[in-house]
Amino acid sequence: MSEKDPKKQDILVKKFFEGVSMVDSDIASFNNFIDFELQKIVDANKVVEPTIIPHNVEEFKIKFDKIWVKKPEITEADGSKRRVFPIEARLRKISYAAPCFIEVSAHINGVQRESFTTQIGSIPIMLKSKYCHLHKMSKEELVQQGEDPNDLGGYFIINGTEKVLISVEDLAANKLLINRENVGVSEYVGKMFSEGASFKIPHTMEKLKDGMYYLTFTRVRRIPIIVIIKALGLTKDEDIMMFISRERQFDSVLVNLFEFADIKTDEEALDYIAKRVGITQSKEIRIERMQEIIDKYLLPHLGTTPKDRMPKAYNLCKLLKRFILVSTGEIPVDDKDHYANKRLKLSGDLLSDLFTVNLKVLVNDLLYNFQRIVKRGKFPSIKVIIRDKLLTQRIYSSMATGSWVGGRKGISQRIQRLNFLETMSHLQRVVSPLSASQENFEARELHPTHAGRLCCMETPEGTNIGLRKNLALLSKVSLETPEEEMIKNLKSLGLKAI
Repeated sequence: MSEKDPKKQDILVKKFFEGVSMVDSDIASFNNFIDFELQKIVDANKVVEPTIIPHNVEEFKIKFDKIWVKKPEITEADGSKRRVFPIEARLRKISYAAPCFIEVSAHINGVQRESFTTQIGSIPIMLKSKYCHLHKMSKEELVQQGEDPNDLGGYFIINGTEKVLISVEDLAANKLLINRENVGVSEYVGKMFSEGASFKIPHTMEKLKDGMYYLTFTRVRRIPIIVIIKALGLTKDEDIMMFISRERQFDSVLVNLFEFADIKTDEEALDYIAKRVGITQSKEIRIERMQEIIDKYLLPHLGTTPKDRMPKAYNLCKLLKRFILVSTGEIPVDDKDHYANKRLKLSGDLLSDLFTVNLKVLVNDLLYNFQRIVKRGKFPSIKVIIRDKLLTQRIYSSMATGSWVGGRKGISQRIQRLNFLETMSHLQRVVSPLSASQENFEARELHPTHAGRLCCMETPEGTNIGLRKNLALLSKVSLETPEEEMIKNLKSLGLKAI
């Protein structure tokens, strides 16, 4: 197509937007949250065990099973339930939300006592999503319902106010980013957020002046990385050297291996770390507690069970190799502003974070109520002590005020309706978590990788310049691909597992 033919270009763009909406990525993210993420969050909190149980009961467990969401409805003052459409939610100053149900069962000594379905709250529904009444309606049907046929959707209605969830730009999780530091004890520092099993654990890799490589995660501060690898079960020096690199030997690794050559078993390594961390009980308890910490908080994205220890050891070897190559100048340091090192948290991811935290609050409230009644000598039914309003109120509160989990503010904003272009701009906004009061010159600059992904023109002047951005008109945000699918495709291309 020649540049001299703008008519053909106009037709192409017009045709593109006939079948595609600018907020499709956000709607797909929300659908994914309701279809898959909700169940994953419940599965992570599947079994709950109260600490105080009746004296005649040996074991008591509360299990959460299937969770599902219906379409938006309203309960009137007389108790009747009926469907609610967005226009009514706006006019009556109510929330456009759908009831969320869960299957709960109580088990005494391994035998099921009661099983029931209960509502655990209401979840705000995104307009034009799969669970919205307006989904797949024609323009004529939308007009009949009192809706603007050109409205994009992709926002929520909370207490009659239209709210949009602003996408958050964050550094990619589960990826070691190595930078050169001007200050501090280590010239090069590798940082990684390991995200998995409802944990997000920061990991830091350093090389101090003594020539030793150290790893820090949660309470475990600056422990030699070789000792951690040995604690995971990879105890032979030869194996460690081979997994770091088969092609060549690194002198700095040999120095580290020689330093800890007297640690021969994983138990000795665990005991060494436990003493450094400050666990003071007997040796058996020390080792057991240290195993728990390593399983739960060390690289949780690789798994949190004892069988995941060896893959963690292999991965630490690979990360160490990369750290050595960067620190010797063989490969360049990572560019934090490169968009391959960034991820966008869309509405589905933000609601997933909010639901995860508030479900834990609901579970703790359930346990508190159960244990309080047991102390009085009664044995309550679980159905009576689940407070469905607790979860609903907390979600509504975050969406109404914009204050999100993790101390973030301004995530939920009142949609700007001054004109149609401003509304479209607001629905595609992306914010950086960096502070507007700090300089952060590099983060504010335009990066070549923004081309086609972010608009290179639209950003406010003043303190927020370069931190508040907007998606490009034709950009699409893809959802995370399941690992199993990726591994299957790689194996079909000739990948061999070792």
